[in-house]
Amino acid sequence: MDSRRRHRRRIRNSLIAGGLAVVLVGGGGAAWAVDRFLVEHVEISDVSAYEAENQATTAEAEPDTGAATDTTTQSDTSVTVSQVVTGTGADTVTYYVADVVLGDATDLRSAFAKDQFGENITETTSAIAADNDALFAINGDYYGFRDTGIVIRNGVVYRDEGAREGLVFYTDGTVAVYDETTTTAAELLAAGAWNTLSFGPAIVEDGAIVDGIDQVEIDTNFGNHSIQGEQPRTLVGVIDENHLVFVVVDGRSEGYSRGVTMTEAAQIMLDLGATTAYNLDGGGSSTMYFEGEVVNQPSNGGERGTSDILYVAE
Repeated sequence: MDSRRRHRRRIRNSLIAGGLAVVLVGGGGAAWAVDRFLVEHVEISDVSAYEAENQATTAEAEPDTGAATDTTTQSDTSVTVSQVVTGTGADTVTYYVADVVLGDATDLRSAFAKDQFGENITETTSAIAADNDALFAINGDYYGFRDTGIVIRNGVVYRDEGAREGLVFYTDGTVAVYDETTTTAAELLAAGAWNTLSFGPAIVEDGAIVDGIDQVEIDTNFGNHSIQGEQPRTLVGVIDENHLVFVVVDGRSEGYSRGVTMTEAAQIMLDLGATTAYNLDGGGSSTMYFEGEVVNQPSNGGERGTSDILYVAE
């Protein structure tokens, strides 16, 4: 039996330090691994200033059509968070659903850990959210664990190294799954891209579960783990233009939540009305923040640091 309730306030979870667990063996390989996966590599030290400058440059480059600009206020955006519990005993699954209706597509924003862009720069989802006055936030795609992918955030290009199946949010409120290797960041930006995510895979397309998702692997390189099996998940789904649903599934806790497979995750999104759904960084990273608190129970026993979030501001 399902149980649902509106989630307004919960006791704040205690925070623990977290991150990539790496076993090192002596030699040059160990030094390389530490530098590649643990040492912070800052490429842009003040993202807020960088975005302000580059968003202004983009706006100046756009042609003047003579049409009046209608600026939608944040008050037109709504976020409703609910908890869902299914199953019993060892088969219990607990997840959190955020139904987000955007007044304007640009009300959904991205933020980086420490307001910096680069590799291995991490903070907890709640810390990044608090720094950006977020009403609601989820962990993102952990772009900083890799040096590939197309990274466009808040209308600004940060990386253009197409490698996998991505998700793009456009300024007209539409969202699409796309192949990063067949386009460029400049082309996406010209088409109105506002944010991109580079993780995956897409688990729902055209209102149906994508075939083969229980065999797909993402970034199974040094220090990373399989995305398959019953795992905590962070998911984003599209119901309509400017109408999104975000889901965080807890896991690795018998009797509370076992986690879900890819196919089970896809079915959750279908049941919520999503016609498109995409998998984000999961496992210990899966975190949902709402009204100043972490509402789920991250599987590490506390929040794990991540490189980025998606959020809606207060």
